Amino acid sequence: MGRGKAEARVVGRMVGIKDVARQAGVSVGTVSNVINRPEMVAEATRDRVQAVIERLGYVRQESARQLRAGRSRIIALLVLDMANPFFVDVARGAERAAREAGLGVMVCNSAQSPEEEADYLGLFAEHRVRGVLVTPADVTGANLEGFRRHDIPFVFVDREVPSADGCSVSVDDIEGGALAGRHLIAQGHRSVVYVSGPMLLPQCQDRRTGLLNAFAEEGLPEESMVHIEAERLDVASGRDAGPGCWGSPRGRRRCSAPMTCWRWGCCRRSSRPGCRCRGRWRWWGTTTSSSPRRPRCR
Repeated sequence: MGRGKAEARVVGRMVGIKDVARQAGVSVGTVSNVINRPEMVAEATRDRVQAVIERLGYVRQESARQLRAGRSRIIALLVLDMANPFFVDVARGAERAAREAGLGVMVCNSAQSPEEEADYLGLFAEHRVRGVLVTPADVTGANLEGFRRHDIPFVFVDREVPSADGCSVSVDDIEGGALAGRHLIAQGHRSVVYVSGPMLLPQCQDRRTGLLNAFAEEGLPEESMVHIEAERLDVASGRDAGPGCWGSPRGRRRCSAPMTCWRWGCCRRSSRPGCRCRGRWRWWGTTTSSSPRRPRCR
């Protein structure tokens, strides 16, 4: 049979493993071994099958493989806001580790919405993902408790849910806030503005506690800190918090914004024409993540 006629048989539909086996002159099992266990196949046979795979453009069907194995090769990462560079770095780290294990990562954004979080968790269960990394939007833990019955492992990232048992990877936010406070105090500053997210979030509570601990170590009163609570964890909320910083007493020219996105927002607000605060403030974040070159803040 000529090569053109053989290839014509698969034109107009997806190439299957049987097409590869037929044109390579081997069994379907041999093709499967070449793909999954190449060390079990003789080199000459392996090369012949690989040549047919490349010529036909065959791609194995992950859904069929998943059906047989009962699980996928995908790890799901569900974050609060992919506009936040902190979560970009988390995604990069997860992807690097997954690739080393021969897995892939699917990144989803809950937009800080418990409802969207529930929808995504349902999607993950339908696709039988290998596991889930999640920064919970639902602080009650109800979504994760419902997800637990699917027997898919999950790990909390940067935020624990006290009511939901599970492994977690998080930051010591009290110590982070204390480090930020000690740094500002060491620079000679005795009053700061603390821009936080909603105080129902444990991270925001803990960072505030750490800042106050640093002030207490130096004998400074709690009034040394002005606390501005943003509504959400995004740049817009940081921008809206800016006027509260500029409107604080003249001596308060140092701002601790615990998330990079808030720091961006405040800096953007300070860069607007007519704002006289630029160059008078020092910024200190209690998280570290990669940031674009703009906006530039001084």
